[in-house]
Amino acid sequence: MEPARRVTLKDVAAASGVSRATVSFVLNDDPNQTISSSTRERVLRASRELGYVPHGIARALREGSSRIVVLNVDWSMEGNFSRSYIRGLDAELAAHDHVLLVRHGEAAPQSTQRILDAIVPRAVLRFGEAYMDGHEPDQEDWEHGFAAHAALQIRHLAERGHTHIAMALPDHAFPLTGARLHFADETARRLGLAPVTDLVVPRPRESGAAAVRAFLAAHPAVTAIAAFDDDLALRTLTALHDLGRVVPDEVAVIGYDDTEYGALVTPALTTVHIDAEAKGRVAARTVLGLDAADLVMTPGRVIVRDSA
Repeated sequence: MEPARRVTLKDVAAASGVSRATVSFVLNDDPNQTISSSTRERVLRASRELGYVPHGIARALREGSSRIVVLNVDWSMEGNFSRSYIRGLDAELAAHDHVLLVRHGEAAPQSTQRILDAIVPRAVLRFGEAYMDGHEPDQEDWEHGFAAHAALQIRHLAERGHTHIAMALPDHAFPLTGARLHFADETARRLGLAPVTDLVVPRPRESGAAAVRAFLAAHPAVTAIAAFDDDLALRTLTALHDLGRVVPDEVAVIGYDDTEYGALVTPALTTVHIDAEAKGRVAARTVLGLDAADLVMTPGRVIVRDSA
């Protein structure tokens, strides 16, 4: 007697008259998808009647791990880009019966090899590489890539009359610092602004205020600061407050990647919002060898608040 064939997402989709992606959204209770109650009930009923059981990681292991994709997140990104990218990657892999395994922390070669030996994943991705699309001079994507996102800050400040802009940077090595400065400076050049100067804003609070004080004394023409991320922007706002500088009247500040804290401070932080769900879906289809031409990238946008 032949063993019963396992019920798949494709079977549930056919029985309920929807796509596999919709079945995945319903079964995973994806809060970011709007699905009618009638469709949701139809999918759940078909799933129950067919006896569909999600395979999970156990099935992937039984199949030689060909259905696992590993994502290494070895540097901290807490904004909308990382959340939306991982959400899109996970949802698209699930829609094609694959499992996403996210590893946080530095991906040392030996630890990565242990993962490869243990589960033989379908693919191993590094989150930082996804964020670096367009970082080479001959590959700059000024429409949807990292270059376009970095340019939003400088363009917003230029539109408000700022001609001398600084970039607030972290006080430790970071993979994207060089590329970010390059894109900011290139945007300033295209807009006819002065070259972007860099400002390191260290921890703790007193050190940050001292660094900002020294910088502004040495660069009195600077009237706006574009921060590497919202964390640096908040450190900069705190330093300016401690120095008695009025934001944005004396110095404007714009953040990057729209973390939730920016809306909670005074003045509320102007920042750049990036939705990378489509980029995550593209990554999933790429590793699975599937066409991604129908996926539409969502442009980054400036969230205008009080600080710039």
